[in-house]
Amino acid sequence: MKRKLTVGAALSATALLAGAIQVAAAPAQAAPVPQRVSLIALAGQQAAPVAKALALGGQEQLVVKDVVVDANGTRHLRYDRTYAGLPVLGGDLVVHQKANGAITSVDRAFEGRLSLPSLTPALSAGTASTQAVDSVRATVGIAPSDKDASPVTRVDGASTPALVVWAGDGSPRLAYQTVVHGERADGTPSSQRLLTDAATGQVLSTHEEVQTVNGTGKGVHVGTVTLNTTQSGTTYQLKDPSRGNQWTGNAKSGNALYTDADNNWGNGTASDTQSAAVDAQFGTGVTWDFYKNTYNRTGIKNNGVGASNRVHYGNAYVNAFWQDSCFCMTYGDGNGNVNPLTALDVAGHEMSHGVTSATANLTYSGESGGLNEATSDIFGTMVEWYANLPVDVPDYLIGEKINIFGNGQPLRFLDKPSKDGSSKDTWYSGIGGIDVHYSSGVANHWFYLVSEGSGTKVINGVTYNSPTANGSTITGIGRDKAAAIWYRALTVYFTSSTNYKAARAATLAAAADLYNGTNTTEYQTVAAAWSAVGVN
Repeated sequence: MKRKLTVGAALSATALLAGAIQVAAAPAQAAPVPQRVSLIALAGQQAAPVAKALALGGQEQLVVKDVVVDANGTRHLRYDRTYAGLPVLGGDLVVHQKANGAITSVDRAFEGRLSLPSLTPALSAGTASTQAVDSVRATVGIAPSDKDASPVTRVDGASTPALVVWAGDGSPRLAYQTVVHGERADGTPSSQRLLTDAATGQVLSTHEEVQTVNGTGKGVHVGTVTLNTTQSGTTYQLKDPSRGNQWTGNAKSGNALYTDADNNWGNGTASDTQSAAVDAQFGTGVTWDFYKNTYNRTGIKNNGVGASNRVHYGNAYVNAFWQDSCFCMTYGDGNGNVNPLTALDVAGHEMSHGVTSATANLTYSGESGGLNEATSDIFGTMVEWYANLPVDVPDYLIGEKINIFGNGQPLRFLDKPSKDGSSKDTWYSGIGGIDVHYSSGVANHWFYLVSEGSGTKVINGVTYNSPTANGSTITGIGRDKAAAIWYRALTVYFTSSTNYKAARAATLAAAADLYNGTNTTEYQTVAAAWSAVGVN
């Protein structure tokens, strides 16, 4: 659980931090890449005094992950934690400092000082690997809780288990982290990351690293668009030098980079293999532009490096997915290999998983998992609005172009998530126990209410009717402000274990930061929308 702590006299060591980072005022939240490199380096130099100021134990160290600097010089230092040199999963924290370096508050995934009775595992790494593989094998053929996913049908093996400290459930213990590789029934690769107790072998946490959106639509092409390409000799490459060398390859040819003789790509039909590549490359570029021009975020990791795409994956594969390990998007061709799954909101959704991984790294289970999925739905929606294509009119629907059910129904609805038959409109005490694709409905509903308000309205030809759990009437403040509040909360307040209660506090803090305090329409709308979805 994330708790916001006001740091008082007990942290007298903050004097050591004063003036440690001096930056010029910046108009946006994320620092340009050269400045960010310097900030990361300087934040690393003050990791030790920050740890001392926070009264961490002698075996604990902080490793800087990210820095956000506000226009007024306020700093937000995001750290991961180690214990005796071992990574602490669920031990991350964000330190908020005034411009002079004084700590004002801290958001922690785990509260307090770490202490383990022993760093010697009772189980060997080999035993841990066997137990992890057996755990996944026990699920072979069993349908997962996510009705849109398919069961694991093959287990290929596992990575060498690595010792870590698991603090994600509030009870720190020595654990092994193992990634078990395999394949699902629909051809999706499976990479399940398991945390197992190093003393008992008990599975403490597991999540699928290949995050997918399923679809069986007719495919999306984005019409006639402009693509930035790279000339190499007499040929052109589908690689964008203006956006971190983002590129698209053909999975049918070993992910070979697409090339062309005349720089005219595709003909808009699925029979031309370049057409899906155009969609993928354009979607990646729009997502880059959205984050760059809206939040000054240069690439998914904010390091200037572009992602890659591979299209025509598998045989009649009806999914698309993002993988951190290859920093890439993968698209199948759908039923009959004639419906490439290259929708803009799908691309924005999946690549936003990468943004979440690079920032708060919300654990992909429980309430934090629902917030992880909602983050991708929110920003996938915003990417579609940013592009504003006449062939894909923006809306508050997810996956409406891929026609996953064959009847034109979208995958998810932000105005009333329960319309999909599984997602939840409001929070309740057991919501952390359901699939994250459905618990995400609470935050999706919140985002729509903050953006557009409650009640019935028609936007771009789509009729919405968003209810409130408490019968209140909400007047929206616009999607741009709602998304800006969510982005700031994600990048400077959320931690890996943030739940809905903590997300309310974080977004309220973000609204106060961005819109001049608590006595504002923006702040009050954020609070009212959370109450309207049952988060009080």
